[in-house]
Amino acid sequence: MTDVTHTTPTKADVTHTTPTKADVTHTTPTKADVTHTVLDDTPVGPLTLVAAGEALTGLYMTDQRHRPPQETFGHPADPEDAPFVETITQLRAYFRGELTTFDLPLALRGTPFQRRVWAALCTIPYGETVSYGQLAERLGAPSAARAVGLANGRNPVGIIIPCHRVVGANGSLTGYGGGLDRKRRLLTFERMDSALFPAEECG
Repeated sequence: MTDVTHTTPTKADVTHTTPTKADVTHTTPTKADVTHTVLDDTPVGPLTLVAAGEALTGLYMTDQRHRPPQETFGHPADPEDAPFVETITQLRAYFRGELTTFDLPLALRGTPFQRRVWAALCTIPYGETVSYGQLAERLGAPSAARAVGLANGRNPVGIIIPCHRVVGANGSLTGYGGGLDRKRRLLTFERMDSALFPAEECG
């Protein structure tokens, strides 16, 4: 059995642009000006969006493994403020099946290896999956599948950095910080011809 599931998405009228590593901006956020807002009405439950200045630093689901303490999210912000307004717009388009690639300013805090893994996640095309081993090979570290898995689990910006597209060597879903049910739903949704939720239900 191959380690990679090649599924071609078939949503009508969707431009399939493959993201590159350049889509992950490697700037280090500071504690100053950290703010957050919550997008409640999504098909995977409430999403807490965290920002430092005008760059997104986190997207966390409820009950997510490795979710930072609430007090680290800063003070509540207006969802119409940058970068929240554009993030929410793009997330709603994604859940409607109208967007396959995000284009948002990100500021990620992590080790050099973690950031390499997160950048590599952005190269996995919409509607496809790769194994932890294959992702390690892409990074030039074929024996580091376990380390890749750990870095994948520490991804601070779920969905936008698509850690849900990494599966086990036999195609099994294995772990996911947001829970296997959410991972299954996201992968199934990306391979289907319809929106995860009707347009009227996701903004």
